[in-house]
Amino acid sequence: MSDIIQLLPESVANQIAAGEVVQRPSSAVKELLENAIDAGANKIQLILKDAGKALLQVIDNGCGMSVTDARMCFERHATSKVRKAEDLFAIRTMGFRGEAMASIAAIAQVEMKSRRHEDEIGTLIEIEGSTFVKQEPVATAPGTSISVKNLFFNTPARRNFLRSNPAEMRHIIDEFQRIAMANPGIAFTLHHDGIEIYRLPSASLKQRIIHLFGNNYNERLIPVEEETSIINIKGYIGKPEFAKKTRGEQFFFVNNRYIKDAYLNHAVNKAYQELLSDENFPLYVLFIDIDPAKIDVNVHPTKTEIKYLEEKSIYAIIHSAIKRSLGKFNITPTIDFDVETGFSNMITPKAPEDIVPPTISFNPEFNPFAGEKGLERTPSYGGGFESRSGSTKNWGSLYEIANHHPATQATMAIPGDDADDNFRPLQKQLMQVHNRYIVSQIKSGLMVIDQQAAHERILYERFIVHLEDRKGASQQSLFPQTVTLSPNDFELAKSLLEDIKSLGFEVREFGRNTLVIEGIPVDLGSSNINETQLFEHLIEGFKNSQQELKLDKRDALARSMARNSAIRSGVSLGQEEMNTLIEQLFACKTPNFSISGKPVIQTITLTELDKKFDR
Repeated sequence: MSDIIQLLPESVANQIAAGEVVQRPSSAVKELLENAIDAGANKIQLILKDAGKALLQVIDNGCGMSVTDARMCFERHATSKVRKAEDLFAIRTMGFRGEAMASIAAIAQVEMKSRRHEDEIGTLIEIEGSTFVKQEPVATAPGTSISVKNLFFNTPARRNFLRSNPAEMRHIIDEFQRIAMANPGIAFTLHHDGIEIYRLPSASLKQRIIHLFGNNYNERLIPVEEETSIINIKGYIGKPEFAKKTRGEQFFFVNNRYIKDAYLNHAVNKAYQELLSDENFPLYVLFIDIDPAKIDVNVHPTKTEIKYLEEKSIYAIIHSAIKRSLGKFNITPTIDFDVETGFSNMITPKAPEDIVPPTISFNPEFNPFAGEKGLERTPSYGGGFESRSGSTKNWGSLYEIANHHPATQATMAIPGDDADDNFRPLQKQLMQVHNRYIVSQIKSGLMVIDQQAAHERILYERFIVHLEDRKGASQQSLFPQTVTLSPNDFELAKSLLEDIKSLGFEVREFGRNTLVIEGIPVDLGSSNINETQLFEHLIEGFKNSQQELKLDKRDALARSMARNSAIRSGVSLGQEEMNTLIEQLFACKTPNFSISGKPVIQTITLTELDKKFDR
């Protein structure tokens, strides 16, 4: 029998390695941007077409490469960062394995131009599927320009598994934000299909966070800084009132490398334990500086996992540093801690001699029992008195009003022929308890309905029908509202635009990261609704539903819309409103359970009440 084990060809081995290193366009973006940073660039451009599927180009003004280095960088395990095994425990650079360029070249058509600052001419190299096509001198600017075209062109199975352009673009923006945040001293630009998405100048960390997420984040940030013999921590955390129900604004950087660590994330959440509920997630951007010899970054191909030598100590330091910053914020919320502004509003700008003490004037001849015939003085809301004539006219009508009973009482009807007689409501008025629950008397006892959960169920089933039929009615707004989103949320909104219109929204794109809302669903038209806030909460709720429940896109959208537009606990309802709400609830397919699976209706029988009173 002949031998069956053999070495794989270089091109096949590179394609296998590429499966770990380059999983989607955002993976290639991450590797190329990190290479540009390691090259010492202070200005980096990222240019994309079709969310990186057609073109992914990174241009930097770093140190550039010689002719030999330009050719060598596409070989497997070729790197300028590691020389011996001991160097793995002193890594400060982003890359070190020497796998990225070879992996990208194995599954794409790559063109690279590079020139060192001291050279007069650069090098052009073209590679297609690990095969060198061209190498020649070229006139180019100092630095390196790498164009990756037709990603996964020779692995169609991998290309078919890529998601839609908006979805892939969101992953790219995530990677871009992480790298830009870790390097605020570097200027970044991001263009997609000819549209500028980001232009980030060199700035401080706080300015970079504001440039990435929006100007409204300026008031949300609390500084954190702690220096110990084990680690140094600096960065910002978010104020508790601005916490969101979705993850996505939590960033840990160890030696400027973005990492994912559930253990350290727990340290942050525990510091907020008394300020936030479990379903809310605070913003944080924390940089940990630690001796490279005390960590191991060579754990995962994406280099987002790290092993620590003193993990418990790091946990305790992070927890205490955040607790102290939150305490400091609660005591003195002003930015300038040397200036006490607590009494500034109590000091008058007038001179002491201009201040006139208050005086009291009265009429000594005033007689409250005196007045003109036929006139009566009654107190008015203005604090004085007003005359009112004919106040005793039709006094008998008061008895008519007191004895009047409405012709139609608000009743509750439960549809269905199989309804039990004991469950049938009696002809009694509905009652609202603490503006939260609706109580009705039924033959067997009492029925209690959660008004918010009931309305959410009603709206959810209605919105599901609108999404399936694509016939949601819209009410035009008198004054259209614009809403500016983060680039990531904007890409998400664009991917949901057709479904959002099916709900009854009239929305269109209106410039960079901006949408204009010209109409809202008819079901919400009678409410006093902030269209901008409703739309932002709709996007946030959609992300939460998809993250937590892994729901279908339309189902997640309907849930988010129902939750954000339903009647809240604490809202007072009239008899007619309660009656309508209950009729619509029992017309639903699943009236007994809320959209989160919790009960909507509870019954209390007379037997249970008797037991309460020991009868």
